Formats: sequence, structure tokens, C-alpha cells
Amino acid sequence: MLPRLCMLLALGLAIFVSTPTGLAEAQFCETSSPGWHNAASGTPGCVPLLPVPGGGAPTGILAANDDGSSPTISLATAFPGGLNFFGGPFTEVVVNNNGNITFGGTLYTFTPEPFPLSGTDAYPMIAAYWGDVDTRGGGAPASNYVWWYLEAGRMIVTWDNVGYYSISDERKMSFQMIITNAVGCAMGNFDVEFRYNKCEWTTGNASSGSGGFGGTPAQVGFDAHDGVNFVSVPNSLSMDILNQCTESNVGEPGIWRFSVHDGMVACPDAGEVCDTGMLGACGIGITQCIGASVSCVGVGTSSAERCDGIDNDCDGEVDGDGLCDATYVCHQGACIPPCFEGGCADGYTCNPEGVCIDSACVDVICPDGQRCSGGACIDGCDGITCPYDRTCVAGRCVDVCSVITCGDGYVCQHGECRGECPCVPCADGETCLADGSCSDPSCDLVTCDVGDFCMGGTCLDACDGAACPTGQVCELGECVDGATMPVPDGGTPPPPPGDGGVGPDTSTGADGSTTGDGGDGTGGARGESGCACDIASTDRGPGALPLGLGIGLFLGLVARRVRRRRP
Repeated sequence: MLPRLCMLLALGLAIFVSTPTGLAEAQFCETSSPGWHNAASGTPGCVPLLPVPGGGAPTGILAANDDGSSPTISLATAFPGGLNFFGGPFTEVVVNNNGNITFGGTLYTFTPEPFPLSGTDAYPMIAAYWGDVDTRGGGAPASNYVWWYLEAGRMIVTWDNVGYYSISDERKMSFQMIITNAVGCAMGNFDVEFRYNKCEWTTGNASSGSGGFGGTPAQVGFDAHDGVNFVSVPNSLSMDILNQCTESNVGEPGIWRFSVHDGMVACPDAGEVCDTGMLGACGIGITQCIGASVSCVGVGTSSAERCDGIDNDCDGEVDGDGLCDATYVCHQGACIPPCFEGGCADGYTCNPEGVCIDSACVDVICPDGQRCSGGACIDGCDGITCPYDRTCVAGRCVDVCSVITCGDGYVCQHGECRGECPCVPCADGETCLADGSCSDPSCDLVTCDVGDFCMGGTCLDACDGAACPTGQVCELGECVDGATMPVPDGGTPPPPPGDGGVGPDTSTGADGSTTGDGGDGTGGARGESGCACDIASTDRGPGALPLGLGIGLFLGLVARRVRRRRP
């Protein structure tokens, strides 16, 4: 697979605030106070660079240079256990003049290279703005210098009003890298913040640039130096890298935040449900940003087959024979009475398996991830709105947290694997529980009826606003077989016997079996739930990566499109 750049998601929701700029239109905020404090002017919209805490002096500075580096810097003061970054832990770091830090050695390379890096001339790198910085055009502490500061739990590295090669300082860059210990997380986990105060050039003259532009523009991101693992932010190696000052991944122009947990940098597709390529439930995985692209890591396991619309035993067959009582057939993951010729409702045909199907779909075969409706193949979740805390998977509403298993340090909530608190902070007003999940304290003393959920101290009906798949109604917070299902006499099917559960709409097979339109079910009266969807329990990640949940499993496993009911 060709490498692709992973666009970063940091500490929650990714929000890109963009201000269109021309090729040579610099983005900057003036700094008014020279010296180590580097205070910002307070101009509206400007991002100030952090001063040395307490008004003191930096731990170290780089002399005016071109392509130089600091001596090896011990991290013991800030991070006694080191930093876990694509390996490690690393206990030492080097600050390089050209807008980056490296672990294991110095980097003199002035022209940024596309990630991933390999070879003998590079090391694991965090790049705030990897470009050809030249600080020989001015002197510290007034401007054009690089300094760093370490204190317990934090390292600040600042490139203040730096020029570009060769000894050009008519255009400036001012930016910072702030590495902070991830409180409440495992040792070695850390958070990174890039702050961009002034963005006026992209390229040094020795990188085929002219006047600070053109050629090979700067690179921003993270690289493991193994030729495989990397994460690069948007705009890297393009003129749009100037927009680091005006864009953001956290809604604050000029500020970019990332989390590095368990040695990996979170990216937007991490933590989503995906298809591993294996059969049945064994095809259920969780995406991780591994290698040059997002990879699917399996979490689903095999279990005894049951009539629930899932290939539980991973043999390639969904809901095999003999799962229901002798007088019933398994259809859509539920045991129902068989039909007979001429006994289906208008517009439906009784197929050889004894199931009423849409007559227009008898000879239609849909690809994986789709179902037939009115003779056309549509997405399995089209038109379906699931009850609260349920997700549309393969045309049915399921409890995803009963299907997936999250990795160490993660907990499944509302269909998502999110980092455990307090490593990943809870939302404002929420409380961190002992199991690492977050809870609304206003609901601590509230007990709701089955089928209700608590929000803001009030019990709400989980079925409110739900639009269940055809043939199902919402009862007790679940989409269950109901009166709209076509049955032999056109009436209402009896409750399914035994262990039958709610099942998905399925792709039309060679026998023509299929389901009707999704979204015709309604919220309904409370009754006995027929849900039977159990597999194994598994971030917002980065942690929280309050990631939106994306589903990419084949129909009969899980569907390619996700539609979850939101409160």
C-alpha cells in the first residue's frame, strides 16, 4: 500500500480554522517585548509564545548558526522516566536549529524530506517546523535565536523570530514546541503542543527557494525513523504550511495539540471499528495509525453461532441452519414463522427458505455492505436512526461495546474506544470513575427504568426519535421485530422463541433473500426486548480522541457506513 499522510487529531475534536492566503502572504502576530520572556503584543487573534516560567533564563540557547544543534540534553529534570516515542523510552534529546528535535543524535539536514525517514542521517524526530533556519542574521536576546527550558513535567523549545538561509531575516518565523507529561497516564506518555506566532517564510534558498518561498517548503509532524511509522500534519511540504499560524486542530488558530500514548501519535482514524479481512466476527478490528497508513488491528473473537445476523463462529456463513425451533426460520437475526406461497403481504414473495422478501429483489444480488430495497442496492444503514447508545451496523442497531474489545488503557463508551481518564480528561462537568470511564455526576443518584437513560439528571426515553430497520420497532431502547415485518398472513409475527435476537438487513443472496427499506421502524410501546447481540467488550482518543465512530466491516459482519443516534 502506498504511504499516505495521516492528518492528526489531537485531544479530541479536530477543527481546522482556515484563512486563505496567497502564495507569499505571510501570517504573523508581532511580539513586542524582546528577551527571554518573548511576550506577545496581545493583538486580537495572535498566539503568544510562552515565556520562561518565573521570568528566569532559559536552560540553554543555540549560538547564532546555520544547520547547528545543541549538545545532547538530559530529560531527567522534566521526564525522569524518559519519553516513549515510537520506542524508547528516550532519556536524552537534541534541539536542532532547523525547527525540530531528535532522539539519539543530531540532524543537520536543512531541506525537509517526506516522512517516513530512514537511513543513517536521521533519528526519531518531532518537527515543529522543519525548514532551513539560519539565525546568523540577528542576535539573541532581541531576535533570531533558539532557546529551550526544562522543568518538572515540561520542556519548552522556542524558535524566536528566526530567519532562513542564507543569513536572511527580512522574513521571520516564531514558533514553539511544548512537551508536557501526560498526567494520569502510563510513564513515558506525553502531550505535544505547537504554537505558531509568526509565519513569514517556508523555504531556504538552498532548498530551491527564493525570497523565503518556493522549492521544498517546511515539514511538520512526527517520524519514527524506521521507514514505516510517521504522522504528518496537513499542509506539510506545501506553501500552505504558512497556515500553521491561522489554522488549528483544536479550534484555536496557531495552536496544534497532539498526544503520544504508548509510543504512538494519535490520528483521526484511530480507534474506529474496521474490517480486518477475516471472516465473520473475527473481521472486527480497531484502526490504529501504524506504519505509513491507518491499520486495522483485530479485536473480534469467535463464539458459538446463534441467530443474530452475525457470523459468530467465523466460518463465512451468517446464521446457519438449526439455530431456531423446528417450526421457525432464522431471518434478519431473528427466529420467525415460515411463510408459504401466496401467504406474504402485497409486494413480497415467499422464497425457498420460507422468508417473505421484496418481490423486486428476488433476482438482485447486492455487493457486501449493501442491501436490496425496491430492486435497487442501497447502503445497509440508509434511513436508520438507532436508539441512544446504539450504532447501525449492517442494517441493524447494535451495542458496539459488546462487540469490540478495547486495548489496554482504553474503555468503550457509546460505541467508541476512548482513553481512560484521567489520562484523557473527561468533558467539562463529568466525573472520572474507577474503571476509567467518564460519568455525568448529575445522574449519580438517578435510577432510570429499563429503556431509559440519564442525561443532566433527567431520565429520557432511549427510543425517542429512533427510526428502526424495516420490520422492527423500538422497545426498551432496542430495535426489535415488530408489526411492520411482512409475515405469512400479513399480520404481526409472534415473539421469537428461544435465543433469537434482532438482526440486520442483509445483502441479497443468490436465493434472492433480502430485507426491506431501512428507516420505516418507529419508536413504540415498551415490551420484551428481542436483542441478542453479544460478542466481547472492548477514544476518544488521543486519547479521546473523541473520535467519531467509523464502521468498515462487510455486511454480515458489520456495515461500511455508521449512523449512530446522538443524544
